[in-house]
Amino acid sequence: MAQLSNKIKEYCKANGVSNVDFLKDVMLQDDSDGNGAYIKEWNLDIAQPTDAQLSAQESAADTEEANNVVRSTRRTAYGDIGEQLDEIYKDINSWKARIKSIKDNNPKS
Repeated sequence: MAQLSNKIKEYCKANGVSNVDFLKDVMLQDDSDGNGAYIKEWNLDIAQPTDAQLSAQESAADTEEANNVVRSTRRTAYGDIGEQLDEIYKDINSWKARIKSIKDNNPKS
């Protein structure tokens, strides 16, 4: 199940808002009562989403969360950019094969 913040980001993206600041635009709160997080304050120029509208974003948010894990894994596997540049200078074909292998082993959804 996707996090509320990611469902909100997907809802906003679908409604023409590309960036959401969770310190100014949308404030979330969790009262630790077992009901989970909810929107405490909404300061965007688009309508605050209903629960149904957020639920409709579940699949897109799940995909984005999975892709974020893949991106992080890839970044770690790619290594330092300076080392990559050195590798490219020494043998670009080897570098290309290594990067392709990393991408093949860590596909995005």
